[in-house]
Amino acid sequence: MFQLKENGTTVKRELFAGLTTFLTMAYVIIVNPIILADAGVPIDQVFMATIIAAVIGTGWMALCANYPIAVAPGMGLNAYFTYTVVLASNGEITYLTAFSAVFVAGLLFILISLTPFREKLITAIPENLKLAITAGIGLFIAFIGLRMSGIVVANDSNLVAFGNITEPATLLTFIGLFVTVGLMARKINGAIFIGMIVTAIIAMLTGQLTIDKVVALPHLPEGVLVFNPLDAIREVIEYGLYGVVFSFILVTLFDTTGTMIGVAKQAGLMKDGKLPRARKALISDSLATTFGAMFGTSPSTAYLESGSGVAVGGRTGLTSLTVALLFIIASFFGPLVGSLSGVAAITAPALIIVGSLMIGVVKNMKWDDIEDAFPAFLVILSMPLTSSISTGIALGFISYPLVMIFKGRARDVHPLVYIFAVLFVLQLVYMPH
Repeated sequence: MFQLKENGTTVKRELFAGLTTFLTMAYVIIVNPIILADAGVPIDQVFMATIIAAVIGTGWMALCANYPIAVAPGMGLNAYFTYTVVLASNGEITYLTAFSAVFVAGLLFILISLTPFREKLITAIPENLKLAITAGIGLFIAFIGLRMSGIVVANDSNLVAFGNITEPATLLTFIGLFVTVGLMARKINGAIFIGMIVTAIIAMLTGQLTIDKVVALPHLPEGVLVFNPLDAIREVIEYGLYGVVFSFILVTLFDTTGTMIGVAKQAGLMKDGKLPRARKALISDSLATTFGAMFGTSPSTAYLESGSGVAVGGRTGLTSLTVALLFIIASFFGPLVGSLSGVAAITAPALIIVGSLMIGVVKNMKWDDIEDAFPAFLVILSMPLTSSISTGIALGFISYPLVMIFKGRARDVHPLVYIFAVLFVLQLVYMPH
């Protein structure tokens, strides 16, 4: 079924690759609940929703596309959901309404993935803007990690300042951060996950963490949150969440496509510069996003951590099927995750390190020409400083065609980019952001 011989791999190698990938991305089942908990979503609900989304997206990638690529709720998108969509609305938009927007985005994403429009959209948008979105999100979630842990604190005269390093939580964050970075420097698979476990052990020894229960039967305390497409669309229209839906689609689009191509190249699975079975693979994140929203999590994307499994020999869907099965096993450890989520110092280092990895894409950006560099710089700068991913995307898409027009290169800008620019202007002026 997985064509192991044709891909030059074995069952043993694929299973080990799946275990490796799972360990490198397992932090999501701890980090995602703590971020969405700030929006008011129960931790148990997010924990199970995260696993459901990961199993559906990764399972589809395994059984229908036969690629060693894992899918799960994306870092950055969960922060956007919590801090920009829900908390920034000052109580006007609840997490249930926000999940309606994710649900609608997922449905639209499925339709887009079934047509050639997704590929056209990818080619229409300048490479610098795509990379800038990833880099900006990286800075944004790293800033959240610094803020959660008390390393960065509010300051009346200067907005932000360095926190008190003698505070137990702040000190523990630094310890966890350097333990994890040290493991990564030694190229140990699953370094982020192992670093979280080491930090948790230190937290227990210092009295910052108490674990009452480790395992329990999986459950969803609030059941299915969103299931009626008409009700979801009505809420999006009522609260004017068009920009939110568009931002979810846009970020997921670039994240998944870029990750899939990168991992496929690493595995030697590209044929004549193209990705075989691309459309089947591209449906995975949209399905995971849709079902994830139904149960209580933000949009899903392909995980760059899949490259760790490929590095140890993963070449087929058996690798990702192993990841999906390990997520199912992890669903029985909800109480443990709930306890770990209560200590910010355990999860903050993961956010800071993932952010540092995401900003690494700036090395592939064009910085020589101002028409490419300045819009990208605006995206990267404005996301963490405005605490809004959508505002960063908007400023980039508005400034790029303007600079190109002044440069005399208006015809080089794809018509879709002009349409996006107008829509983003309307969003910034008339809609909450």
